[in-house]
Amino acid sequence: MKKLSLLVLGLAFACNSSQKTVLEAPQPKPMANPVPYAETITQEDLKEHLYTYASDEFEGRETGTPGQKKAVEYIKTHYESLAVPPAQSNGDYFQKVPLEVSKVPEGSLRINDTSFELGEDILTFSEAKGTYNNIVYVGYGIEDGDYSDYEEIDVQGKYVLIKAGEPVNENGVYTISGNMEKSIWSNASEAVGKKRDIAHEKGALGVLYYDMLSFPRFQGYFQFMKNNNSGRMQLASDAGDEVLIYLNDDAAKTLKSDIEEDNVPKSINTNITMDISSGNDAINSENVVAFIKGSEKPDEYVVISSHLDHIGITADGQINNGADDDGSGTVALLEIAQAFKKAADEGNGPKRSLVFLHVTGEEKGLLGSRYYTDVEPVFPLENTVANLNIDMIGRIDPKYTGARNYLYLIGSDKLSTELHNLSEEVNKKYTNIEFDYTYNDENDPNRFYYRSDHYNFAKNNIPIIFYFNGTHADYHRPTDTPDKIDYDLLENRTRLIFHTAWEIANRPNRLVVDKVSD
Repeated sequence: MKKLSLLVLGLAFACNSSQKTVLEAPQPKPMANPVPYAETITQEDLKEHLYTYASDEFEGRETGTPGQKKAVEYIKTHYESLAVPPAQSNGDYFQKVPLEVSKVPEGSLRINDTSFELGEDILTFSEAKGTYNNIVYVGYGIEDGDYSDYEEIDVQGKYVLIKAGEPVNENGVYTISGNMEKSIWSNASEAVGKKRDIAHEKGALGVLYYDMLSFPRFQGYFQFMKNNNSGRMQLASDAGDEVLIYLNDDAAKTLKSDIEEDNVPKSINTNITMDISSGNDAINSENVVAFIKGSEKPDEYVVISSHLDHIGITADGQINNGADDDGSGTVALLEIAQAFKKAADEGNGPKRSLVFLHVTGEEKGLLGSRYYTDVEPVFPLENTVANLNIDMIGRIDPKYTGARNYLYLIGSDKLSTELHNLSEEVNKKYTNIEFDYTYNDENDPNRFYYRSDHYNFAKNNIPIIFYFNGTHADYHRPTDTPDKIDYDLLENRTRLIFHTAWEIANRPNRLVVDKVSD
């Protein structure tokens, strides 16, 4: 009986000990006050960085040039001085981004017995050779929801003929939207890429594209590249993509005389001979990627980005320093990283991991960010919570009519209502900047949402905010210099982005994506 009593007593003691252990389990650490860390972001530090980064020594930071190499070394040295480690597992801050420059090609295209000259009647940056006698006309070349121009049409191993635009009935109702509003398929710049990608996915060798309204604009770009003995820069991984050839009115209607009226996909039995020669030059460039590991959710990532490149030196030898574009975003990112590192050193590091991403080739077509998202993500995109992208935040748009303490925000509500609300709340609490959403309008003709590095994250359904001060007379000119930066505004805007990143990184749950990108 005594032994039994001792056993019962022991069990009771064990249970009490277990309960005590549960009650004393460590609770999640409350979020620290971020204000002291935000205050380390100062006008003086931003100015010191920018007067170096946007100096003549960096030669305009054009992608692949010695000036751009100096830029990435400057960024790397800053992270090394902070002891903020590289993000890549190989210990290298530089993420190699293999690029190629497509030389302006030469040649012609023959349809039956009629020859069409490159640069006059047809436009392409691709090499294309061979004779083909079965071209597939796919109308608008759209596949969207229940609508498809590829239904019961085989394009495998063939060239396809596509025309610009989208289907609309005699009452002005667009098939895709179901109302009188045009969809993305009517946007010339975006639709051509989407249509090309669909054709490629269907197995087409290449695309012959008819866009009568946009052909003169494309032709002007082609002639500029030819006259300057330059070509289009692209990711090396894109070099093997299918051919895209723009046709003018004569070429398109020689191939299909009723192309404007006929929307029905069908085969076209005609002979096309392509004799277009080109060649590519390899360009070596790199993103710079550093990170601070999260203390509680290290496998969730908040990416803060800016582009490190600019447009280099003009033909007459003038240097485009790019102080605002995007020297302002670059130095802001350096200061944000420093603030987070100070917090981490004091035991208040972010709960989620922070990725500081400086991308190359933005001026050449968002190449560095696309390499990060589409080719070689350093961290999984499915674990990427948000992207805050900084591109030009140091100036005042002369067209802006409000108070000077403003900032254009783009994209905050496109994918996550929660991110938009968080952004508003953070601003009211800490910085009181007037947010202007003019450029967030889907109908805004500038289409800025599609023109900076955040877009490569957004298209992968990662919530984004694009911070932007608007353009000015010095945009893409040698006069974009550090002395014209409003450093008090740059300080406050940078602190805003820090506070926003702090809140995203430390909130209990990751942001909810309640909308989906097209």
